[in-house]
Amino acid sequence: MFRDEDIKQLENIHELVRGPNYVEVICGCTSKKYGDQVGKLKISSTGQFQINCECSAPSTCEEVGVLEEIGKLTPEEFEKHSREKEGGPRKWKSNIWVTIKGKKVPLWKSGLMRYYKHASNEGKLGSSSRRRGTFHRDEFLLCSKCKKERRFRLRTKQECKAFHYASMIKKWKCSDHPYDKIKCGDEEERASRKSCRGCPRTSTCKGCTCCVCLGCLRCRYLDCNCRICVDFMQNAQP
Repeated sequence: MFRDEDIKQLENIHELVRGPNYVEVICGCTSKKYGDQVGKLKISSTGQFQINCECSAPSTCEEVGVLEEIGKLTPEEFEKHSREKEGGPRKWKSNIWVTIKGKKVPLWKSGLMRYYKHASNEGKLGSSSRRRGTFHRDEFLLCSKCKKERRFRLRTKQECKAFHYASMIKKWKCSDHPYDKIKCGDEEERASRKSCRGCPRTSTCKGCTCCVCLGCLRCRYLDCNCRICVDFMQNAQP
């Protein structure tokens, strides 16, 4: 797969290393809040892309436990980790970069994407998602006062529980939002932004098995008396 003429075309990429059945290169993703997050992109002969996170503060990196379990991150996971809590659609091919002649060049312009094979990476994404637990996409609640929809991020058990109880309030208002200070006068998200709900498979997913949870211990609660939680707890496998 990696012929000498191919490697020659990539020789301007900073710190490119060629192995027996892979190439490895330093890559990064820039966050407006935290700056550059650096990693090592390994491209195998099968067309699989894996990134080893090399945070400047590995002791506080939220992915450390994940890395120990699954080894490396997919490009989607690395982008999400680097740009956590930032808005906008996920476009890892544009947001992840390599250095060529001292300049940051997005992956889609670097020449490396010619080696990417979707089938090889789809299996890796599914496997890592299962090991990390069920994923919950963002949800929205309609304010009973201003009629605007407000986003709820459901990445942790606390966030899932906050949304669960908020959704049971018949006349929920913007001021009731548990972890974001929102007023009815604040602008509502645009439709294009609402379509991005955090699915690890694709940014504008409308609902799939990767991001829609039908019930788990993160979003169903033993101390809740609602019908959904009661039914789940009664029928859940031990």
